Amino acid sequence: MEYPQIQRVISVVEKLRHPKDGCPWDLKQTHKSLLKYLIEESYEFKYATETEDIQEMEKEIGDVFFQVLLHAQIASEKNQFDIESVAKKLADKMIYRHPHVFEDKSHASTPEEVIENWEILKKKEKDNQKPKDFFTKEDLCMPALMSSEQIGKKSAKVNFDWDTYQQVMLKVQEEWDEVQEELNAKEHNKDRIKEEIGDLLFSVTQLARHLDIDAEDALADSNKKFIKRFSLLETKIKDDKKDIQKMNIPELEHYWSLVKKELKKSGSSK
Repeated sequence: MEYPQIQRVISVVEKLRHPKDGCPWDLKQTHKSLLKYLIEESYEFKYATETEDIQEMEKEIGDVFFQVLLHAQIASEKNQFDIESVAKKLADKMIYRHPHVFEDKSHASTPEEVIENWEILKKKEKDNQKPKDFFTKEDLCMPALMSSEQIGKKSAKVNFDWDTYQQVMLKVQEEWDEVQEELNAKEHNKDRIKEEIGDLLFSVTQLARHLDIDAEDALADSNKKFIKRFSLLETKIKDDKKDIQKMNIPELEHYWSLVKKELKKSGSSK
């Protein structure tokens, strides 16, 4: 099967990065400068998937693909790697890790067996590499909340963890007290405040983990809840023919309370 549009978009990226005729913005980009766009586009695809918007999913996964092509093109200009070598390594790895598909189906017949074999093969790969520390770069490659949860799970495997969620609650309170201590100091030390807030967030994530709650999902739900309430607040203010930009805090708090009461009355807390 041929894929002419894939070759076309590769050519588009090559043109954008052409030293003389390319786009000044694209030519200015580096692997590091593009990282935020790769992350943003990935999360936009995640949101489109969660809302089951197929058209947006197609658009956003295209944006992710564009970022992949840009990184491959930048690397190819330095003779480091290109989209073809990336595809080869990916195909080789997938074939190696799926012997039940490409070799002998008896290797695995259920999803559970597939996962078990996957872990065995990954362990073999790691055994052939240099010994690593208990925590690796993979533990920090995720969004911060997810990394915190992963770190907690790994720590628990060697019994470096709290026994109960009540113990974690005490740790959360301890970290909150330390944040307050820094805030109550005569002079604020921003670095110290940042450190203590980070410790607080880490502890809250561990509390969520002990309660079998995904901290990332919990925060995402709270973000959605806030935006929904704020949208209702805006609607009420517009209905009263007022300008939100000209309102003070007490006035906004009044409308916020009205929205919360209405949602509670309707049986919706979100």
